[in-house]
Amino acid sequence: MTFSLIARCARTGQFGMVIASSSPAVAARCAHVRAGVGAVASQNVTDPALGPLLLDQMQAGLSAPDAMAQITTGRAHIDYRQLLAIDAQGRTAIHSGTQVLGLWGEAMGTDCAAGGNLLANDTVPSAMITAFETTQGPLGERLMTALEAGLAAGGEAGPVHSAGLKLADRLSWPLADLRIDWADDPIEMLRSAWEVYRPQMQAYVQRATDPTQAPSYGVPGDE
Repeated sequence: MTFSLIARCARTGQFGMVIASSSPAVAARCAHVRAGVGAVASQNVTDPALGPLLLDQMQAGLSAPDAMAQITTGRAHIDYRQLLAIDAQGRTAIHSGTQVLGLWGEAMGTDCAAGGNLLANDTVPSAMITAFETTQGPLGERLMTALEAGLAAGGEAGPVHSAGLKLADRLSWPLADLRIDWADDPIEMLRSAWEVYRPQMQAYVQRATDPTQAPSYGVPGDE
């Protein structure tokens, strides 16, 4: 049903996540990032509330493994959840419950973790990790390459219909939050959206923090 990767950029301190699924609007439920804190994927039979709960625990000072243990121990229906977390030091944790759907897999790498369920094969997460670790450039580009590698490795057993990319930098709101909520080729469409948004991304940050120094808006009447 889903394959995803969460990551931290050791150089910039940014956090990010990419995800794809046969379900509609997967990123709206499953992708969670917080500036200075970390990133969390809450997937499989999804409880979206678990993402913010894990981020709260890490913001309070727990490592990703300790936060995962805190959230999963004794929690109702936790066997149905697949959770991935990365913290501000790049430590990772994964929980895949006994009721995770279909063929599932998980993998951890340097500053990243990947997981999926109802996969075409169990090599998809490791393919995403390899692609992320061997790609150079900004975090968003590395994430997109990892998502494309997951699809190339087989992706989900069924057709993929939604995908998303989410980034957190220094501010309280996401640096990027791109979603394709229902399409036949959502990862290709997400790539196109990223190519459009990437060169404008910092301009939107500048407009929020100091519009007097912002670049042209490119609209009629703008000088």
